[in-house]
Amino acid sequence: MSPRTTREIIPRDENEAEIRAGGRRVTLTNLQKVFWTESGITKGDLLRYYARMADALLPHVRDRAMVMKRYPNGAKGKCFFMKRTPAGTPEWVETCSIEHASGSVIDFPMVQDLASLLWLINLGCIDLNPWYSRCDDTDRPDFLHFDLDPVVGATFPKVLESALVVRDALESLGMTPYVKTTGSSGVHVYVAIERGPTQKQVWQFAKTLANELAEKHPKLLTAIYKVADRPRGHVLVDYNQNAWGRTLASIYSPRPKPRAPVSTPVTWDEVERGFKIDDFRIDNVPQRVTKLGDLWKPVLAKRGRFRLST
Repeated sequence: MSPRTTREIIPRDENEAEIRAGGRRVTLTNLQKVFWTESGITKGDLLRYYARMADALLPHVRDRAMVMKRYPNGAKGKCFFMKRTPAGTPEWVETCSIEHASGSVIDFPMVQDLASLLWLINLGCIDLNPWYSRCDDTDRPDFLHFDLDPVVGATFPKVLESALVVRDALESLGMTPYVKTTGSSGVHVYVAIERGPTQKQVWQFAKTLANELAEKHPKLLTAIYKVADRPRGHVLVDYNQNAWGRTLASIYSPRPKPRAPVSTPVTWDEVERGFKIDDFRIDNVPQRVTKLGDLWKPVLAKRGRFRLST
């Protein structure tokens, strides 16, 4: 098995390949295994997608602990979470050591470059789940966010309507919100913030705002976290994902749903016009980014981040 360069496509006619990426050698396995049975999308297709998206994706996940959500049997198979870097990990995969309340220290992998990205996806990860804080200070996040998720009976247009309500509220506070699809059933609204407040303080701010919005829009929104108590047909303004150690699927992550939809940045004009979750998929998002660029590139800037008062 001779090494291939990243300029060569990951082979479609082989089940294993060795890729050379930035001086690293990455062994890829089970390339022909079907991960999305309805559409015939294989693990190799998933790896090819991530290789193509690496330039846009990597700046958003670099220097962050990564929780591994592994789907060894594809999108419809059982999945499991893994935090600790597994045995046999290449020495060039950088790790982030985080002490938990129990006193245990867990070494999370980090996706720093194309080689580590392909290594992680080859483990059977479909989506990427990075921490909101960077490894040099894991209790001071870079982002405030809201996960807008439809309760049973709510339509996706209601989710989009809710996103506009959240946008207006954040803008009234002087924030610049960015939006992306979850690739599942809802949307994520993010605000880039200056590091300073702790994760708990950011969580408290999000909780307060979510409850205020639910009170102002009682027919549309809910902030009730207990599933059984959520009112039917509403949209949950989920603030709890801001808690320490929680994660959401990253930008440009495919999801284990039919047709392999991707968590994709969209414009607020697109939200106002409306769209469907599976309008953005593994087979068309690379072309979209080639045409429009990374709509979330401003989120990475050091300037313009909101200073959150706590």
